[in-house]
Amino acid sequence: MSSQESGILVTDTKAVKAALRTQHIETPSWAYGNSGTRFKVFAQQGVPRTPEEKIDDAAQVHRFTGVAPTVALHIPWDRVDDYAALAAHARDRGVGLGAINSNVFQDDDYMLGSVTNPDPAIRKKALRHLLDCVDIMDATGSRDLKLWFSDGTNYPGQDDIRARQDRLAEALAVVYERLGDDQRFLLEYKLFEPAFYTMDVPDWGTAYAHCMRLGPKAQVVVDTGHHAPGTNIEFIVASLLRENKLGAFDFNSRFYADDDLMVGAADPFQLFRIMHEVVQGGGYGEHVAFMLDQCHNIEPKIHGQIRSVMNVQEATAKALLVDVEALRAAQNSGDVLGANAVLMDAYNTDVRPLLGELREEMGLDPDPVAAYKRSGYFERVSDERKDGQAAGWGA
Repeated sequence: MSSQESGILVTDTKAVKAALRTQHIETPSWAYGNSGTRFKVFAQQGVPRTPEEKIDDAAQVHRFTGVAPTVALHIPWDRVDDYAALAAHARDRGVGLGAINSNVFQDDDYMLGSVTNPDPAIRKKALRHLLDCVDIMDATGSRDLKLWFSDGTNYPGQDDIRARQDRLAEALAVVYERLGDDQRFLLEYKLFEPAFYTMDVPDWGTAYAHCMRLGPKAQVVVDTGHHAPGTNIEFIVASLLRENKLGAFDFNSRFYADDDLMVGAADPFQLFRIMHEVVQGGGYGEHVAFMLDQCHNIEPKIHGQIRSVMNVQEATAKALLVDVEALRAAQNSGDVLGANAVLMDAYNTDVRPLLGELREEMGLDPDPVAAYKRSGYFERVSDERKDGQAAGWGA
């Protein structure tokens, strides 16, 4: 979509803008509640108290960015009596309900695992919850069930590693068979935490193996903060795209061992490299879901989500600017530094003016953060939500 003339990047901005208009970035309901660290959950003003109020806040992110039309739910944190009514509430606010996220990690029963627990009664309980989440998908019209398991072991010999994989495979097969024709599950992995010896789904290879065994409705989700330091995440993305097994991203960032910082905060160049592989590998479309998975511990909730959406947009815009013809020519001729320069030219481009123009063309303010602050929404809900129990971890 671009070419080089006298060292200046010349771009087909119409094509780039057209591609950016189609981008959808899903925000998570839990990002709007109180959250913190292992040591403290920090309370903030204006935090929603109900799933409906979380949706209200998510609608503000879409209102000012134009590319966040869905919000993911977390069960049981977002449990309601009438999910059809919750979906109608979302539509009234101009957004829809997205992925349903299961929770088989907070009950005391799950201390030694959920679907991989050695106790068959606990495994049955966990599986029942997963199937309940599919029922909720039916009621909300959601396509995606996101599965993350905290299951693992802390000590050598604690349990049989292979047996735990067998139990996991059995549970996933039952969930897979329950899915409707237009539904799928997204299997997430995490290198460590809360289990510190073995995690039962520690890496993309384990998730990929389970999904390959099951079929096309089982896809892998890449959480950008769930890898060992130095892991080449874009290689994982390229490999999963090659096998048609990349179903979604959970975008976030981390400097050390956790993953709740805003996407692009630790390494914006890595985010660009990931998005380059997505664009070049055919993953820029409806099949690969772009989701945020962040808990804003000290930063304002809605503001943090707006900034995160903007960070993904900027990385995507730069990826769309890569001169593919020049890149391929340099690669095929063995021009190592020339190929690298093509990528760096795109990465070093200031895409903020282009995105500002796009937003104006979409009838939006070119600066979503400034527009949100001027709206007075935060001041209004801070006053309205002074009473009651604020939502947070576990609620």
